[in-house]
Amino acid sequence: MTGTGAFIVVDIGKTLSKVTLWTRGGRMLDRQVRPNAPCEKDGVRCLDAEGTGRWLRATLRGWSGHPVEAIIPVAHGAGFAAVDQDGLLFAPLDYEQPIPADVVAAYRAERDAFAVTGSPALPDGLNLGAQIWWMAQRHPEAMARATLLPWAQYWAWFLTGRAVSEVTSLGCHTDLWAPGEARFSPMAQRLGWAERFAPVVSASDVVGTLRPDIVRETGLPATTKVLAGLHDSNAALLAARGFAEIARKEATILSTGTWFISMRLAAEATSTADLPEARDTLVNVDAYGWPVPSARFMGGREIESVIQLDTRRVDIRPDQPKLMEAVPTLLERGTMMLPTLAPGFGPFPHGEARWLDAPAEWAGTWYARRAGICLYAALVADTALDLIGSKERLLIEGRFAEAEVFVRALAALRPETEVFVANAHNDVSFGALRLVNPLLKANGGLRRVEPLDGDLHAYRAKWHEAVMSVPA
Repeated sequence: MTGTGAFIVVDIGKTLSKVTLWTRGGRMLDRQVRPNAPCEKDGVRCLDAEGTGRWLRATLRGWSGHPVEAIIPVAHGAGFAAVDQDGLLFAPLDYEQPIPADVVAAYRAERDAFAVTGSPALPDGLNLGAQIWWMAQRHPEAMARATLLPWAQYWAWFLTGRAVSEVTSLGCHTDLWAPGEARFSPMAQRLGWAERFAPVVSASDVVGTLRPDIVRETGLPATTKVLAGLHDSNAALLAARGFAEIARKEATILSTGTWFISMRLAAEATSTADLPEARDTLVNVDAYGWPVPSARFMGGREIESVIQLDTRRVDIRPDQPKLMEAVPTLLERGTMMLPTLAPGFGPFPHGEARWLDAPAEWAGTWYARRAGICLYAALVADTALDLIGSKERLLIEGRFAEAEVFVRALAALRPETEVFVANAHNDVSFGALRLVNPLLKANGGLRRVEPLDGDLHAYRAKWHEAVMSVPA
């Protein structure tokens, strides 16, 4: 991939929207970020499609001087858009909006078995099928005529006017896809939803070029192509496959953000039938259509619930030495957080979070509190990795790869595993860029994580003993 062209990745996450500008050689030129604003319409939480769209247009306008060749959209998997020729028919639902209990009960009677979809029954609107079921009741006329799009492909439609769907977005805990058969689930077919979704294409397929009004407003070339794009965690998987230490080997990718999602690239044939459905394991589908055993918990949200959004984060580089200094006392005292800070999610969905020997009871509270929640995240991640049979190699990517207590504790808890972090940032965006050129290599290599000092195994044993009475 040589020449002077440029590429743009549009990454619409749950907490943040990010847009990055790249050279053909894979060097990032610029990055713009927008916190996703709260949105409510008709009494329900929604995704801020309108505000994000305005911001995206303005951001693209700032890059009008670049010879942009292609744009690749990326988004979280628990959202869909209903469109017709005039645009959105109603605001897309925020997956954290509670769905009425009677609606959920009726929907769950329709779901296929976990063995068919690899999709566990999840709270609120995290199963995309539950959103569609509810929206069909709230907006029956609109849904009857709508073309349905996964959230990532909505942004491809926003830029081109052409509607498509794609398997990584359809195959991430949606209830809509049967990974073993590479087609829509029996439920999606029976209820007519498969016909309502736009045609399924590959993530790397070109959907079209920019709509004329986008060209006029942004000044980008009319020849700019837009790819179908993909689910954000699967983009991280593509980025990881660009490293020699990971490619074509037994490895697991732990993508960290609002969600901590572990995805195992198994070297041998594995069965997903034994995944424990009740512990937030699932089957993702990668960009090539292959099933990927996965496990997740809401790690970023849990960490933020303890440290609060307006305080110094656990991944601030200047704070790392102080956070590390707090660890020996935490281990000695047995200070720990028990799961779960995000009820309904993760390997201990029914746990009641509480501190043992809370840091508020002794000196060094502020750094100790943050270090303690990093140890908690490492313990939960360690459990989630065990659930999918993770072994040999682990690459931690995303924001919390910068949290030394977290990554080093996880390395100490898994001494038989080579644990790496990438020196490069923007792994999701870089992975999306590899849809254009699968041979693209990341700038910088992987860094082997040095295990944390101290008896983490005794600490883990005490933690597991304390949570034994928690229903899994």
